[in-house]
Amino acid sequence: MDKETFIGVDMAKASFEFVAYGDDRHFNLRNDEDGIRQAIKQMEKLSPQLIVLEATGGFELPLVAALSMAELPVVVINPRQVRNFAKATGHLAKTDAIDAEVLAHYGAVVKPSVRSIPDAEMIMLKEIVGRRQQLVSILVAERNRLGAAHNHVVKEGIQLHIDWLKQQLDDTDAELQKQIEKSPVWQAKDDLLRTVPGIGPATSAILLANLPELGTLNRHQIAALAGVAPFNRDSGIMRGKRSVWGGRARVKKALYMATIVAVRWNANIKVFYQRLCASGKAKKIALVACMRKLLIILNTMLKNNTSWRCAAA
Repeated sequence: MDKETFIGVDMAKASFEFVAYGDDRHFNLRNDEDGIRQAIKQMEKLSPQLIVLEATGGFELPLVAALSMAELPVVVINPRQVRNFAKATGHLAKTDAIDAEVLAHYGAVVKPSVRSIPDAEMIMLKEIVGRRQQLVSILVAERNRLGAAHNHVVKEGIQLHIDWLKQQLDDTDAELQKQIEKSPVWQAKDDLLRTVPGIGPATSAILLANLPELGTLNRHQIAALAGVAPFNRDSGIMRGKRSVWGGRARVKKALYMATIVAVRWNANIKVFYQRLCASGKAKKIALVACMRKLLIILNTMLKNNTSWRCAAA
C-alpha cells in the first residue's frame, strides 16, 4: 500500500512554509498568487492525504481557497489545538519549519475531518462582515469618547468622525446585502435565518460568513464547532463540572447578542430561559444554554429548509 502523505503549512502575512510529514525538504514561498501557484504544483506531485493549516487571522484564506479549487484535501484548525499537540509531543522550539512539521505530524496522528472550504466569494463575504464589525467597534468607542469630551473643538471632531463612520457602516451593510444576493443559496439561507426573532441581517451575515457548516452537521457537532457545547471536567476533586470553551469567537459573540434579544422577544427561547432560571440555574449558564438551543434550531432549519414558524411549531 502506498504511504500516506500529510502536509503541514505554516502561514505568515508575506510568506508560508510547508513540509510533508517524515520528509526533510521544506518549501518556503511568498504568500502571493505566484507562490500559491507553485505550492499547489508541488503539493499535487505529493498527492497528500491531508493538508493542515492553522487559522491565522485571514492570511491563510487565499491559499485555502486555491487548494480547495484544486480539489486538494485541506483543513484549517485552531492554533491552540496545535500548541497543545506540540507540547504533548515535546516540540518546544518554534520556527517556521518546525511549526510546519508539527502541523504535518498533527494531521498524520489526529487526521482531522475535512470540511467545506470557503471559495473566493465566501472570502469576500467574510472580509465585508469583518469590516462591519470593525466599524461597529470604532463607532461604539467614538460615542463613548463623545460622552466624556468637554472641549467643543474635540467634540465637533469626534462627531464628524461618528457621522463618517455611520455612513461607512450604511455603505458596508449595502455591500453585504449585495454580496449575499449574488448567491441564491446564501439568499435562501439568509431568508430562513431572518425569520427567527432575534436574528437580524448583521447576525445572519456573520453566521453565513463564519459558520458555513451551519445546516450540514448534527446538533452536537455544530454546538462544539461554535463553542457552546458543554464538556466534562471530571478530574481530581472536580466532579460533575461542565464548561464551554473554544469555538469561533465571532459566532459566539453574534449568538450571544441574538440570544439577549431572543430571551425577551422570542417566545420559545424566553420560556426556556425562564424555566432554567426558575430551576436555580445562574443567569449566565441559562444564557449559554439558550445560545446552544438557538443555534441547534437554526441548524435544523437550514438542514430541513424550514422557516422559524415551522421549526417552532
